[in-house]
Amino acid sequence: MNAHPQQRHLEESASFDAGVLEYIRQATQCGLYEIRGMGAKRRLPTFDDLVFLTASASRYPLEGYREQCSSRTVLGTRFAERPIELEIPVTIAGMSFGSLSASAKDALGRAASEMGTSTTTGDGGMTPEERRSSKTLVYQCLPSRYGFNPDDLRQADAVEIVIGQGAKPGGGGMLLGQKVSPRVAGMRTLPEGIDQRSACRHPDWTGPDDLAIKIQELREITDWEIPVYVKMGATRVFDDVKLAVKAGADVVVIDGMQGGTAATQHIYIEHAGIPTLAALPQAVAALEEMDMLGEVGLIISGGIRTGADVAKALALGADAVSIGQAALIALGCNNRCHHDGNDWVDVDDDYGQLETAPGFCHHCHSGRCPVGIATQDPDLERRLLPEVAAAWVKNYLQVLAMEVTTMARACGKSDVHHLEREDLVALTVESAAMAGVPLAGTSWIPGAD
Repeated sequence: MNAHPQQRHLEESASFDAGVLEYIRQATQCGLYEIRGMGAKRRLPTFDDLVFLTASASRYPLEGYREQCSSRTVLGTRFAERPIELEIPVTIAGMSFGSLSASAKDALGRAASEMGTSTTTGDGGMTPEERRSSKTLVYQCLPSRYGFNPDDLRQADAVEIVIGQGAKPGGGGMLLGQKVSPRVAGMRTLPEGIDQRSACRHPDWTGPDDLAIKIQELREITDWEIPVYVKMGATRVFDDVKLAVKAGADVVVIDGMQGGTAATQHIYIEHAGIPTLAALPQAVAALEEMDMLGEVGLIISGGIRTGADVAKALALGADAVSIGQAALIALGCNNRCHHDGNDWVDVDDDYGQLETAPGFCHHCHSGRCPVGIATQDPDLERRLLPEVAAAWVKNYLQVLAMEVTTMARACGKSDVHHLEREDLVALTVESAAMAGVPLAGTSWIPGAD
């Protein structure tokens, strides 16, 4: 007989912790997998695991108030007659009208234009508002081909062929019926209010030879004027980059598993792809092997949050980064309040109806976004004022640009694109191996020959 019946052993199982128990119980109740947005929640290696070796006696820093540091970025010089010229190396990733409200797309376009950078259409086609607000607009060609229109393509400044995304490599997108409004349905040729699942691969090719044909077709449609990007989720990065380059891409976009999404299966988000930190050096190595580094542009995306992230990505070999989730946060995603043009209005009750709270919301798929970003509900969309939200995003992009140039000057660079791998060291063995930089305080790169 137990001498102390009031004492209980409460050690949690490492394999069957509270999260796993909840997952199994949910599965037993509904028999359906979980769908959600906002990307991976698990802890992953990030650019935070790297630090810069800034100037001291062996390096000469630049004075920020007297010496210039350029952030000008040019993409698509390989074949296009009109390459993309940007003021900063930070672009806005593809997020569709349908997933996002028209007001959100408008605000992103305004902010990008003010900062001299580009935004991207996403699945579902180009809206007139987005084209008007975006000085530089990249038009996506996705497997679904929803809303794809050659006439719209000719109005674009670049085209991005999407083979995969970081949050769901190997899987197609989802747009639940709550967000298939009459306008969205018309643009995508879908029935209103019915769940839409995008294709996971393009209908007219099964391999890289067909990709080369598609790139050629898009070049002919646009008279070889605009760059062709190829975007892929980070999985078999080394081989994928080489195939995209061989097929004729001007720019390769690699999206790490921290990439966000408005709706997909939880199993994709948390268990497919590799981290952005691991993907970027593999992409650079592929370009180096083909002697294409500097000729084919490289954009990295997936979990880019700060100017430090941007600077580290450039130092590891990227030409630019692309942001999605961070741009949504700048728009007001997960805010406790929305701004009605005069004052702040509390929306805690709306989060409560979604059984979540500000800072924890990942219910983009529901169409009930409390701050009017990921919705097609007219009443909710009115909570996002494009001119106000655009100012927030513009300020955020400005901070990123200032931080990148600040770090570049501290490393003695007069151009952010002069940052290099030699400027970095890693704080963990894991990040040193992934990034291919020495462990701090040593000359050791784990796994290097």
